[in-house]
Amino acid sequence: MTDLFYISLQYIRHHRVKLAVLTLAITLVGWLPLAIQSMVDQTAEQLLGRANSTPLVIGAPGSPLELSLGSLYFRSRTQSTLPYGELSALQATGYARGIPLYYRFRARDYPIVGTSPDYLPYRGLRLSQGRNFALLGEAVIGANVARELDIGVGDHVISSPESVFDLAGVYPLQMPVVGVLSPALGPDDDAIFVDLKTSWVIQGLGHGHQELNRREAVGQILKREGNNIVANASLRQFNKITPDNLDSFHFHGDNADNPISAIIPVTRDEKSAALMLGHYLEERDDVQIVRSQRVVSELLDTVFTVRDYVVVGIALVAVATGTVAILVFYLSLRLRRGERFTLARIGASRLQIVTLMATEVVFVLSLSLVLSLLLTLLTQQFGLSLMHQLLLS
Repeated sequence: MTDLFYISLQYIRHHRVKLAVLTLAITLVGWLPLAIQSMVDQTAEQLLGRANSTPLVIGAPGSPLELSLGSLYFRSRTQSTLPYGELSALQATGYARGIPLYYRFRARDYPIVGTSPDYLPYRGLRLSQGRNFALLGEAVIGANVARELDIGVGDHVISSPESVFDLAGVYPLQMPVVGVLSPALGPDDDAIFVDLKTSWVIQGLGHGHQELNRREAVGQILKREGNNIVANASLRQFNKITPDNLDSFHFHGDNADNPISAIIPVTRDEKSAALMLGHYLEERDDVQIVRSQRVVSELLDTVFTVRDYVVVGIALVAVATGTVAILVFYLSLRLRRGERFTLARIGASRLQIVTLMATEVVFVLSLSLVLSLLLTLLTQQFGLSLMHQLLLS
């Protein structure tokens, strides 16, 4: 038996390139269907888990899918908005309290989510450093944002302009980081959370500037009309909110008219949710309310259909790969006919010859099986996070 093992090892070493190619091909064919199934199952679990925790979302009329993906994952950049006054209208029904969301702006590739301080406890998010945002301009960042940008409490993040050719539309704002979230393994890890009014400042709906009634600001005054002072274009506006200039920030117009992307209604019980749903479906046509589970389930049905087609394609490739592997093994056995004749002449038994010839097949299939299982385990552990990193890069 030792002699057979030695001869088999030498054969494998001599034909290592051919066997490595066969092993790789069979490994991939065995691993890909399992990997796709694992990734789809994990994605579906995450999507449904997020949707189940946010069963209803209120937004402007439009695509329910855009509204759901934007509210749950902050990935939609749709310009459809609601007036902030809709939050008071929701709470006036008595069926729910609302958590506003405004996710139009970004800092680099990370969404800036304007919301209320209630959002973090609603999602069950914990802080690893610092505290929740409380003042205008303060930011709480997700775990991935902190790691990728290498920032923490005491550092700053700066909002990005929507267009490099039009800086007037968005007000770049430097925001101090007052808190860092613990990893939640979800979209909150890749977000920057600020007060809703902070996102309005970024948009230019609110601003702060030097006092015009001071002597040093006389050069910035265009004209005076009673108690009103009109400034000229040289007026310096603040791009950073500090305790010294916080009182100078103000908003023109009624805040009830300022935009928000969506509202998450938080109901007391299922009865309140049903009554609120009926109220919006029957009496309101200027807003839409969507069931997140239904929208996500429809999206997953499409994903599962695509997965089935992909698996069928891989199955066809597997049949072709298996056919080629059988042909390679058959040709290899034909080429080893002289080797079998020599072994028989020197006294090897028929069982020993069959065992020696089968070593090539057993080695390739066994190694392919082990590698496929190992890759599947790695996919289950790290595949989804790796895919997210690739999509964000």
